[in-house]
Amino acid sequence: MDEAEPLDWISAAHEPEIAEELATLSEQELREWRWHWGLKARAAQLPPPGDWRVWLLLAGRGFGKTRTGAEWANAVAEHDPAARIALVAANLGEARSIMVEGESGIMAVMAPHRRPVFEPSLRRLTWPNGAQAQLYSAAEPESLRGPQHSHAWCDEIAKWDNASGRAESAWDNLMMGLRLGRDPRVLATTTPRAAPLVLRLIEEAKRGGTAITRGSTYDNAEHLPERFIEAMRQNYGETLLGRQEIDGEMIDDLPGALWTRAMLERCREAAGAPLTRIVIGVDPPASAQGDACGIVVCGLGEDRVGRVLADLSVERPSPERWARAVAEAARGWSADRVVAEANQGGDMVAAVLRAANETLPLRLVHASRGKTARAEPVAALYEAGRVRHAGLFARLEDELCALMPGGTYQGPGRSPDRADACVWALTELMLGQAGEPRVWFD
Repeated sequence: MDEAEPLDWISAAHEPEIAEELATLSEQELREWRWHWGLKARAAQLPPPGDWRVWLLLAGRGFGKTRTGAEWANAVAEHDPAARIALVAANLGEARSIMVEGESGIMAVMAPHRRPVFEPSLRRLTWPNGAQAQLYSAAEPESLRGPQHSHAWCDEIAKWDNASGRAESAWDNLMMGLRLGRDPRVLATTTPRAAPLVLRLIEEAKRGGTAITRGSTYDNAEHLPERFIEAMRQNYGETLLGRQEIDGEMIDDLPGALWTRAMLERCREAAGAPLTRIVIGVDPPASAQGDACGIVVCGLGEDRVGRVLADLSVERPSPERWARAVAEAARGWSADRVVAEANQGGDMVAAVLRAANETLPLRLVHASRGKTARAEPVAALYEAGRVRHAGLFARLEDELCALMPGGTYQGPGRSPDRADACVWALTELMLGQAGEPRVWFD
C-alpha cells in the first residue's frame, strides 16, 4: 500500500472490503497496519497545511491531544534522522509519565520494532535512525537556554507555572534555540485557559506563522467510555468549566469585571511560603433547596501573601450537611477561624454550626454592603499581587470573574456563593474589620 494513499475510505468501508485490501498487503505491510496513524487519526489530529512555525492545538480533555503530540514527534523523528526534538512539560515528572511513557505517549504509540530507546538518567530518547529527543521542565527556563533543537512538542502549556514569568521565559528560550534543520516547528497541545502564554500565542496567530486547531472532548467520543461522556454532559454540560475543559473554548472575560482570567492565571502557584493563619469563609445557603453553601479555605503566609487553598463548597445541602462540611474543613485544615455570613439568620447559622462542632472557632459577620462592593478591596489585593491560588478552582474562579463593579453579578448561578466565602476569608486574613464585617458572635 502506498503510504501517501488517502485512507479516508476505511472509515466508511465494510469488513469484506477491508479484508480484501489486507489480502493485498505484504508481510511487512501487515505488521505495520495496526501502527499506521493515518488509519486512526481524525483530520484535526493531523498537522495543518501551510507554512506554520507553531501549531497550537486547543482542545477539551479526552480529545486525544497527547496521542496527537506523540504521533507527531514519532513522525518527525522517523522522517529526519538529524531531528533534535525538545519535549517540554510543566515538570520533568509529567514529561516522562505522560509524554514518553504514558498510555498515549511516544513509547506506547510506536511499533515495538521502531520504538526509541529511553535513557531516564539522561532524559533522552534515541530512535533507531539516530533522531533524538530531550526532556525539559518549563519550571526551569534556564535549562532551555543554550540547547538547540529542530522541533519541539510542548504539552499542556496552559498549566505551566508562570510565577515570575517562568512559563513565558521557558517558551522564549525554547524558540530562540529552535534553529536546527531547514524547517523548525513546534507543536503546543493544551486545554484552553486564559494563561498569559496561551493568550499570547492566540494573538500571534493573527499575524501569521501560528496555526490553531480547536477540538472538543466529544470529537473523540467513540474512543471514550460512554459513562464518562454521559457524566461530563450531566455535570458540566452547561457550565463555563464545561465549555472550557470539554468543548475546548477559550472563555472570554466580561468587560469591566473585578477579576479577569489572566489575573487569576498570574496568581497561580504550586507551593508558597509557610502559613501563619488559616481561615475558612462560609456563605450559608438560605434553604436546602436554594444555592450552594460556599466554603473556601484561605491562608496567610509568612510573606504576608494570602493564599486560596481549597474550595470545599457543597451544592444544595441540608443545614446539617453544610454544617458538617464546615466542621470537617475546620478540623482537616486546623483552621484558626471560621467566618460565616449571618444575613440569613444569625442564630440559626450559629446553632447549626455549633451542633456540628461546639468548639468551632466561629465568627459570624453581617454584610452591610452588597457582595460585589465587599469584593472590590479584595480584588485590589489580587491586582497588587498579594493573593495567590494554590491550584485551579474553576467554579470559584468563574464566580469571581462574574462580579462587576457597582453591585451586579452576571452568573453562573443566581448567587456567587463560593466567591462570597472567599471574600469573607481573605477580608478576615488581610483587611481586618476596617468597616466591613460586624461581629455578631465570637
